[in-house]
Amino acid sequence: MRKREKLVEQLAKSGICAICKGTKMLCGKSECPLLVRYYFLLKTRRKVGREMEGSSPPGVFVGRYGYPKVYVGPLIPPEKGNTEYMDIPESWIDMDIREFVDMRTSLVRGMKRVSVDSPRDPDYFLLDLQELSMAERHVDAEAQFEKVPRGRIVVGSEVQPYGPRAPIKKLIHDNVKVNPKIEKVYYDDLKAEDSILKLYKEGVRVSLIQKAFSMGTMGVERRLVPTRWSITAVDDTISRHLVSKIKEFEPVDNSMVFTSNKMGNIFTVIFLPRMWSYELVEAWYPGTLWNPYGKRVFMVSSHEYYEGRKSYAEIGGCYYAARLAVGEKLLKMKKQAEVIVLREAQPSYLMPVGVWHVRENVRAALKNEPKIFEREQDAINYALSLFHIPRKYWFQGSTLLRRFATQRRLEDFEVH
Repeated sequence: MRKREKLVEQLAKSGICAICKGTKMLCGKSECPLLVRYYFLLKTRRKVGREMEGSSPPGVFVGRYGYPKVYVGPLIPPEKGNTEYMDIPESWIDMDIREFVDMRTSLVRGMKRVSVDSPRDPDYFLLDLQELSMAERHVDAEAQFEKVPRGRIVVGSEVQPYGPRAPIKKLIHDNVKVNPKIEKVYYDDLKAEDSILKLYKEGVRVSLIQKAFSMGTMGVERRLVPTRWSITAVDDTISRHLVSKIKEFEPVDNSMVFTSNKMGNIFTVIFLPRMWSYELVEAWYPGTLWNPYGKRVFMVSSHEYYEGRKSYAEIGGCYYAARLAVGEKLLKMKKQAEVIVLREAQPSYLMPVGVWHVRENVRAALKNEPKIFEREQDAINYALSLFHIPRKYWFQGSTLLRRFATQRRLEDFEVH
């Protein structure tokens, strides 16, 4: 992820941005992503001072810089009312990207530095944040900051953006109605993994589990988990469990192709009638977010075979988010498959919005009716025809597609 973030920093610091000044679109985008973010930050800054009232969605954020001493605090917009939608990623996938950035940039982040071990002996501030992390409904709150919150243009692919921030002096909020299932887990003596799976099986949405987990509300030896780490940890834990279950089923009867095109990204999911294996492949045009200077298509991928993988995916948290969505679908079908998820980022994808959009894009694709094929080759040909990027690049970037093209199986040989 650091390599990706450095690319964005290079774009901002290079002569390209200085020459362009957001007018010539030299980066290849339809709008300047830095200016879009800046204008929305400015819009929020005009509404906030050292004291602020608003309805937290509820939202909390745990930073990662300085670990094991990190900044934690609430996310509060300068408005009151029903704000739950501002922190429910499961409801965002049909949003326009500008609408999304406007919404998320309105959330002001309070910051206080604490040790990640603080949940073992929490103070009142941390207990307040833990309550907020377990709540399902918005909570009216008042915040006092040490200085006027200011915005900084920060981009990252793991977490959704937020607005201005400042050190927080005081947090006062109304009574919190916490999710009873999470509250029960909070008082149970369960391992963190068992708590995550218990909540998921009981129907608690993934994003709420991630938020509560980040605030140290689960596990025997409790600690704060940076928000971006908690997102991937929960996706990984749940998806590994789902994969272990679907391996008990027979492969799908036919090859299937599912598609989704939302928020400037085309996703295609291929199910092949084989034993479990999985790959996520991302393709970026020259001039797009993670390929600003390239003269050719940039490909990145991670995969696993039937036995799974032991190392962290090169492609990052998106890998586990997509695997969770795929596991949900196959478990519902009571089938297993070889799964290839292909993602083509379009120039209209102005800026990273967080791992959530990969999970929800794949979920959206898998809710659509699939194209069904008797021949695996026909399914792959159809899937690749949906993209603008030529098929040769997909084969170059995908381990499973190359394996399909070069290896024969016993089932491929007919017995006469």
